[in-house]
This record gives sequence, structure tokens and C-alpha cells, in this order.
Amino acid sequence: MVAATATVALAATGLTVLAASPASAATACQVTYTKRAEWPTGFTGSFNIQNVGDAWSSWALTFDFPGNQVVSQGWNGTFSQSAKTVTVRNASWNGSVANGATVMDVGFNGSYTGTNGDPSNFAVNGVPCNGTTPTSSVPTSSVPTSRPPTSSVPTSRPPTSSVPTSRPPTSSVPTSRPPTSAVNQAPTVSITAPSANQRFTAPANITINANASDADGSISKVEFYHDGLLLGTDTSAPYSYTWSGVPAQTEAYHIQAKAYDNVNQVSPLVPDVPVFVDTATTPTLTVTPTSLTVPEASSKTFTVALSSAPSASTTVSVTKVSGGDADLTASPTSLTFTTSNWATPQTVTVSAADDADATNGTASFTVAANGFTSVIVSATEQDDDGTTNDPYLQRFLDHYNKIKSPSNGYFSPEGVPYHSIETLVVEAPDHGHETTSEAFSYYLWLEAYYGKATKDWTRFNQAWAVMENYIIPAHSKQTTNNYNPSDPADYAGEANQPSLYPQQGGLLDTSVKVGTDPLYNELVSTYGNSDIYQMHWILDVDNVYGYTGCGSKVSYINTFQRGPQESAWETVAHPSCDDFTYGQPNAGYLPIFISGTPAKQWRYSTAPDADARAVQAAYWAKTWAAEQGNSSAVSSTIAKAAKMGDYLRYAMYDKYFKKPGCTSKSCAAGTGKDSANYLLNWYVAWGGGASNDWSWRIGSSHNHMGYQNPMAAYVLSTDAALKPRSSTAAGDWATSLTRQIEFYTWLQSAEGGMAGGATNSWGGDYSAPPSGTPTFYGLAYEENPVYADPGSNTWMGFQAWSMQRVAEYYYVTGDAKAKALLDKWAPWVVANTSASGSTFSVPSTLDWTGQPGGNWTSGTTSVNNSGLHVTIVNSGSDVGVAASLARALIFYGAKANNTAAKEKAKALLDALWANSDDKGVAVPETREDYKRFDDIWTSSNQTGLYIPSGYNGKMPNGDVIAPGKSFLDIRSFYKNDPEWPKVQAYLDGGAAPTFTFHRFWAQADVAMAMADYAALIGS
Repeated sequence: MVAATATVALAATGLTVLAASPASAATACQVTYTKRAEWPTGFTGSFNIQNVGDAWSSWALTFDFPGNQVVSQGWNGTFSQSAKTVTVRNASWNGSVANGATVMDVGFNGSYTGTNGDPSNFAVNGVPCNGTTPTSSVPTSSVPTSRPPTSSVPTSRPPTSSVPTSRPPTSSVPTSRPPTSAVNQAPTVSITAPSANQRFTAPANITINANASDADGSISKVEFYHDGLLLGTDTSAPYSYTWSGVPAQTEAYHIQAKAYDNVNQVSPLVPDVPVFVDTATTPTLTVTPTSLTVPEASSKTFTVALSSAPSASTTVSVTKVSGGDADLTASPTSLTFTTSNWATPQTVTVSAADDADATNGTASFTVAANGFTSVIVSATEQDDDGTTNDPYLQRFLDHYNKIKSPSNGYFSPEGVPYHSIETLVVEAPDHGHETTSEAFSYYLWLEAYYGKATKDWTRFNQAWAVMENYIIPAHSKQTTNNYNPSDPADYAGEANQPSLYPQQGGLLDTSVKVGTDPLYNELVSTYGNSDIYQMHWILDVDNVYGYTGCGSKVSYINTFQRGPQESAWETVAHPSCDDFTYGQPNAGYLPIFISGTPAKQWRYSTAPDADARAVQAAYWAKTWAAEQGNSSAVSSTIAKAAKMGDYLRYAMYDKYFKKPGCTSKSCAAGTGKDSANYLLNWYVAWGGGASNDWSWRIGSSHNHMGYQNPMAAYVLSTDAALKPRSSTAAGDWATSLTRQIEFYTWLQSAEGGMAGGATNSWGGDYSAPPSGTPTFYGLAYEENPVYADPGSNTWMGFQAWSMQRVAEYYYVTGDAKAKALLDKWAPWVVANTSASGSTFSVPSTLDWTGQPGGNWTSGTTSVNNSGLHVTIVNSGSDVGVAASLARALIFYGAKANNTAAKEKAKALLDALWANSDDKGVAVPETREDYKRFDDIWTSSNQTGLYIPSGYNGKMPNGDVIAPGKSFLDIRSFYKNDPEWPKVQAYLDGGAAPTFTFHRFWAQADVAMAMADYAALIGS
């Protein structure tokens, strides 16, 4: 098993629901109002208007504001206003509304002074609407009575019809309103350069110019964006920003700007200015690396070569860009390449002078030659005033620069971290240029360490912005207004084999009672909307599959859907937003997973360990910025981390909000927080109809040791800046902290390794566990929770990840219970880990026998686990696991002053560093599992890709999805991968192929391990 299988079989959900049809009774309506955003002088609101009577051929909604609110712009209807009364008439395309249908997202921008109360007195066509619900709460009576099922598979019953929701906003404004001088006016901004559809050549330097003005004040700043991602800010006119080193891509980049005035009014984001960056047709300069961190009073180097032979001797100049720190210089400033030595790298040395200031200066150098595309090299001075220039810290900076170097390919053009540089990777992600929430959490963590080393926090904040922009679904992609927390989802049992879908395990069973969602109302009250602020677990970053991506080039997808035996090799990748464009006509991908009539829908799943790791990273960023006297640099991002922790509490709940100790489908449903077990479960999922007319939420009944994070629970319950805003959140996390430490104690084997976990739904359908199965607060022990191909707790990486968090928690708090766990776990790791020179070996595959020695309930402090054992089946040289184990040993060794742990950590780090290459740290891997590329499912070979009888669809590239097809058959794009001949030779009977992978998470762990050693132990 390879390191990146850490998120394998993370179950996603995709569900549908049948809405109840109200009886016809002349004109009747229900209106839901949601306040989408609010600032001191303005706000955004929207309505959903449901017809619960006779059909309408046209409609006019009226309502009254309680104060001096004024509508300034509206969409999906024509707005007018007279005093406090607003009238909204249908647009040309949404006037016809059938019984039971809903007009969605009739929205507006408005202004106000004083108090901004919610509107009331709703009426349609002159008839008052009954059951109207102002503010952000949703009337339960407007929610369908039949909820979507919540197995980890899509459901399939048609939603009610609904009026289209995506139309261009109208430009109409109120006919009667106060003079504009009565309220502050928002500023305006326009981009003057570049021009629309202008073309550049990679690596491009694109200068963006903007004009900004404010009719009743002044401009405080202008922000520049590409594709919604903040690039930079200018605070004085003329407003400009140069976006440097932009790589080529086939699609357009979209440039935007936003202006702020002196009272913090904000202009709308100006319409996109599309520009194109083409691949260079001229020869290029090969420069490695393109980013350097130079210790003060020391130097670092980069190399230069030509990409192709020149016709004559060519001079390359190295010129410092004006405005750079005077202490940073480069030498030599001129290199000569001939027709014979053009490919031989020549070295340029960048030096940092020893100065008296305590800042980290920066400078850029242009490497250029006639007829060749120039390259920019950026350098950052590592200041030594008040710090120690530890060689392990320098390793961190050198490795960080490799990870962040554009030439090494860890990031997409949008700034999204790939799962790996290489593309022919099949593990939890089934392509190397997909990404996971795990990778994003490591990105945040890495940038927190960079902020500590350099005092530059812009990159940490930027990482959170990239995460928020690409992997946390935007409001428009997860409208969940029609959700009933008293009836969160309909039950659907899980099946043990993919071949049992959709015949079994995918049918709704409304007779199974589900519990209530105790968090929804509190979160809506706190944040003013019904969105979920969590990361979806997987993205197709380069859109290799070609799905619509829920309206984004960086495409939301799902894979694992069909029970514990569905390995990565048996999945069918499908879009998170299934609009039936692909797959089977008029059914999409749903018939592969669930029986019934398919319905267009969207659905997302989170990996709670990744979101918790993001909170963990935020804590360190907050702590280190405060130590530098620079808390304000990260305060707004830390607030977002606290918000993520608020929503992360959904991971504490059973899948269907049933009480712990469930042993049958008829077991008690939760009526509040009594359905919480306060551990971090395997996933949280949510979704709804494509027309936003039904929605659902579920948790997971399975709890894995590897997903627990006591460090996150500690900071979310005790740290003032990270305590979530909801009133009960900090208390929930305090309970979770205690419960997680107890969980580890219950699971610790006689040798010290941590056994798998526990479930509240044996077999995925609330069956009774075998007699004698020990329980933890009612949850039944499971050796391999969630998935079994291969067993989820056979991978050593879960030991390393999870116990590193325990070690951090122990380092920060000194908790004796955490120390007791580590006192037993660390010696087991040390005894089974070796490192010398460039060779290292860490445990790889684990096997488990026995079970915890008793039940754990309130008041239990220990159990006799002398019969619970772990065996190391084999060991290997997994880079990420080795780095993560070293980090756990560093935190534990530093706090407990354990010499063996500290020495083993150092030996691992030195061995890892001896395996450095120009892209990171990596060792060859032999992939025998790649024989499964062309596995086909048969009754006698049930390890291949199973497609149910009768299903016949197509992938976006035309690959046919049908019985008898293989993993490769529906992913023929792999045959175009440059590494594919290795695999084909293996499939043809040759030796198993060997690859050298650079996985993002593993490289980040290597870098941070070096920084940990420098900070906590030191050379």
C-alpha cells in the first residue's frame, strides 16, 4: 500500500428526493427570504417563491421593508419601489409557475441606514402568502416530506418541477427612492489594461491597470484578481499590479478588480477581462530553481542553461529588477553559452549581506538573452537578527522553494496544489493532477511554517483564499434553503460489495426513523445562511475527465460510492453536479449506484481530518504571528478557521443522527445532541436537487483512529481567537477532546500501535455486531473501519498522521494522558524504524489480532489490552510516512526529553535529505497493483470494475461505460500519459513498473519536519 491511500474509499453521497405536492387551492404561496450578506450601509437579499395553489401565468411579489431600506439592483425579476413597499414582477422567462414549483433566487442589492430589519407582508398577485419566513431560517412546511436517502450513494427519485434559477440579472432599479446623497455610494472601478482577449506568451508578465473613483469619498485601495483569486493590492493611483510568470493554458484567464472607498464601501467585482497566455514558440532559458531563500551573510545558487542550441555564441544577462533589497546581489551578471556547451548548466550565486535590520528583504533578477524567453528568479533574505541559522531550517527553506517553484509543477495555473507532480497515479485520487482537501490542508500548514521562518504571512492568507475559492463550494453551488433539520435525510442501507449496487443497498426506506440535525438552526443563526463551510474532498484540477465541474474549470468530482470493498480500481468517477450531460442519457451516473428514477442533483463530501488539519495549521500561524508581534496579519484568516471548526462539528454525528449503541434499524433516533459521539467520523456529506428544491445532510457512523485530531479539538475549545462563534461550539469541542484521548487509550495495542476504530452502524445497515464485540460509548469495535480493500488500518500512515497530532497536543499542553499514549507508541516506532546514510525503513503494512479488552463507558479509565496485537507485515521507504513519523518523534522527544525519539527523528531526516532531487525528496516505487488497470469484473473475478447489467453510458471523452469494461476502458486518457508504456509492458507480461512520485502532502511533511527539528531540537 502506498502513502497516498490515506483518503481511499472516502464515501461520497449523492441523493434525490420526492417532494410532496400540495393541494391546489386558487392562488396560494410561500416565500422564503434570506439575507445573503450585510455591511454597515448595504446588504444583499433573495427570495424563493413557491406556488402552492393554482398555476400562475405571471406573478407579482410585494413586500414591505420595516425601515429606510432601498433596492438598488435586482435580478430574476423586475423591481420597483414606492416608499417602504417593493414590487417584483416576473422576468420574461419565469412567469409560468406550476403548482408545487418554486421560483428560485429572486435577488437584490440594497442600502440602508440605522437598523436593517427583515421584510414582511409578502403577497403574490395580491394574495397574502401563508407560512412566510423572513430572515435566513427555512420554513419546515416548505420542505418536501420525503428526504433523500443517505447511504454513500446517489438516490433516484424525481424532484418537483422548478423554474430555472440561473438567468442574467436585470438592470432595473426602483422607480422611487431617496436621493443618492442620502446614503453612501459604492465606488466604481474599471480595468483599462490589458484589453479583452489580449494574448501573451508564457511565462507572461501581465500588467493590470485600473481606474477607480468614488462620488462621495475617496478610494482607499484597489484589489486585483484572476478567476476570483486575489493577486495583489494597490493603495494609490494610478492603480496597477504586475502579474509575473503566468504559465500557459488553453483556456482564458479572467482578470478582475475591486475598489474600496474611505468608509469601506466595496464596488462589485468588475466583469471579467479575458486574456490568453500561449505556450512560448521561442527557445527558453532553463533556470533552476526560480525561487531562493538566502541566509543573511551567506549565499545560494541557481543554474542557467539553454533549452536548445543557439546558432552562435549567446550571452545571458542576470539583471536585478529595480526596487529590490540592496543587500541581495547576484554574480556573475553575464554568462556565455556556445554551440557546444549550451546545455551545460552554469551557476549564478545570490548573496545576502549581513545587515542590522530584522526584516527579510526581497529582490528579483531577470535572466534574459536575445531570442530566448526570459525568466524571473525571486530571492528572499533570511534575516538572522535574533534567530539561529540552523541547517535544518535552511533545509526547510530550500525544500519549500522547490515545492513553490513554478518549474517543478506542484501547482496548477490557478494556484491549486496537485496531489502529485506526476500524473499516472492511482490511489485515493485516481489521477495525479486531481487534488484533495488533504493536499489543501498541507498547503496551509506549509505556508504557516513559511510565515514563521520569514515573517511573511501573505502566502498563508493566500493559501486560505485559494482553498476558499476552489474547494469550498460557493453559495451558488450549494444552495440548501429547502432543508428540514427535523428530517435531514431518508435512510438507505449500504451493501458490502460493489456488485450489490444498485440492486441492494440503494433503496429508500422511509420506515427507518432518522434523528434531527441539532446544529443547523444554530449555524444559520450565527452565520446568516444555510451554506456548509467545509472542503469537498476531491477536485479534478485540470478537468481531465471533462465534467462541467458544478460550473468551474477546477471540477468537483466523486469516486467512492459503493461500500467497504470498493477499491480505487473499482470506482466510476462522476461529477458532483450530475445534470445528465454525461453517463447514461436522461439518467447520468445515478443508475450505477441506486435504483429508481434518477433526478438531476449536486452532492459534496468532506474529509473531516483535512478540515481539522486546516484548523491545526491556523493555530500555529496565529501563534507564530503573535510571537512576531504581527497578529493582525492573520487575524481575518484565523476567524475563517474558527468558522470551519464550527461546521466541522457535523463530523461528531451518526450518519442518520441515531443515538450511539444502535444495533438495528429500529434503534432510537436522536432528538438533539444525544446522537453525537464527539469523535471525528469518516465523512460529512450534503446535497440537493439541481433546481434547489430539496436538500439533505448526513454524517458517517464510522470512526477511525487515523482521523482524530486532539490538537484541533484543544484549540477550538480553549483558544480565544479560534473558538467558533456558535454558542455551544467550544463546549462541544471540549467534550470531543476528552473523548478522543479516551478513544486512543481504548484502542492502544499491547505493542503500542493504535487499532482501527468503532462504528455505530455494523455492516452499514445498523445490524447487530457479533456477540462479544467490545464497545466504546456504545460504538462497536472495528479492526478496519470504513473500507476493507485493503484494510483501512493496515497503512502505517494513519499511525504517523494521527499520533503526530497527539504529540503536538502533548507538546503544547503537557497532558499526562497524551504522554502515556506516546510513552508506549514512540518506543514501538523507534524499535521498528531504521535509517543510515541514504537508506531508511519504516513500517508499511500492519496486521491486527484480538480486540480491546472491554467496553468503555463514562468513568472508564483503562482496559486490559494484552490480547490486542499489531504485527508489522512489511516495511518500506515511504517518504511521507517517514517524515510524518519523524515529526511525531520530534514533538514527543522535545517535550519528554526522550533521547531515543530525538535521535531516530534526526536519522530519518538525514536519510530523507540524502534522497533529494531537483524537485524534492523521492525514492523509486514499484507498483504491482497497476496490473488492475485492465481488470474486468466477472462472477469468478470480482476484483474488476463492476457496471450493473443494463447500464450503458459514456464518459465525456466518449469512453463507453457498460458491463465488461475495465478501469482503463473508462479512462482511456491514461494511454496518452508519457509514462504509460511502462504500464502497458507490465500488462503485456513484463515486470511491474517503477515510478518516482513527488506527492504534495509528502513533500510538505518533509519540509515541515526539517523546520520542526530546527525549532524544537536544533543541530
